[in-house]
Amino acid sequence: MPDLMKAVVLARFGGADAFELRDVAVPDVGPRQVRVRVHATAVNPLDYQIRRGDYANEVPLPAIIGHDISGVIEEVGSHVTEFRAGDAVYYTPQIFGGPGSYAEQHVADVDLVARKPENLSHLEAASLTLVGGTVWEALVERAQLTVGETILIHAGAGGVGTIAIQVAKAIGARVITTARARDEDFLRSLGADTVIDYASTDYVDAVAEVTGGTGVDVVFDTIGGDALTRSPLTLADSGRVVSIVDIAQPQNLIEAWGRNAAYHFVFTRQNQGKLDALTALVERGLVKPVIGATLPLARTGEAHELLENRRSYALRGKVAIDVAGDTVALPSPI
Repeated sequence: MPDLMKAVVLARFGGADAFELRDVAVPDVGPRQVRVRVHATAVNPLDYQIRRGDYANEVPLPAIIGHDISGVIEEVGSHVTEFRAGDAVYYTPQIFGGPGSYAEQHVADVDLVARKPENLSHLEAASLTLVGGTVWEALVERAQLTVGETILIHAGAGGVGTIAIQVAKAIGARVITTARARDEDFLRSLGADTVIDYASTDYVDAVAEVTGGTGVDVVFDTIGGDALTRSPLTLADSGRVVSIVDIAQPQNLIEAWGRNAAYHFVFTRQNQGKLDALTALVERGLVKPVIGATLPLARTGEAHELLENRRSYALRGKVAIDVAGDTVALPSPI
């Protein structure tokens, strides 16, 4: 009989009740792989998009999904020299490349795996992997944000936005972000210089006022829709727009052309190098994940509902899942 582990399995596409807690076989370890005891994972918009069937052609059912892992290595493959059993690591499983993180154990190619920052808990580390790698690729590799530039970050209080603010500030940029008025003090504590209340203010007008009409060098879009189509209106000449959202409608390329703008659409590729760069910032105290809610593995469906309906809660940052324990910490309804 193979060794078994608990896993949350997506049995069908649909609502948050589509998950089932099952006993499944522990995967075998290849020569250049490691087997990790998962202590924590987290929920991303990509996860609930997969669950509801947005990527049905990429995810054969039944499936174990999930894209964040922090844990401890239990076994290394015959050709692995970088790590050994007992090492604490964190990483994002290969997207659309096999089983994900909603399980007690996971096997990963060693090139994806990085050492966990020593000053983070497993819950915190698991809340950083996918969003952190995405932010690093968007701001550093694509936008090439530099010291003294100004960036507009949409949805600063979200899981991606909270990390983007901190990374942009660590780079030395001036940070403008959109959020609800109640989150202003919180976002300023992360490093935001200006917080625009999107519910009461037109962000295009607000950016023009804050920048004296010159605009921003970079827009980081995590929302899509109007936030993306109107972003060129906030740009300085030769500005850059970076979006991590599917393009659901035509873009305002006339405005972009007039500003000689560059567009980047990011579906991030995870690797050890991005995480090592983030670890350096984390261990210097410049970046710290924000966790807005925590649930145990058996309540993964509830975790999805929280993230999908985040505007109904005072939710800031990430929704984490305590795989190795039973931590419950929920945000208050609005």
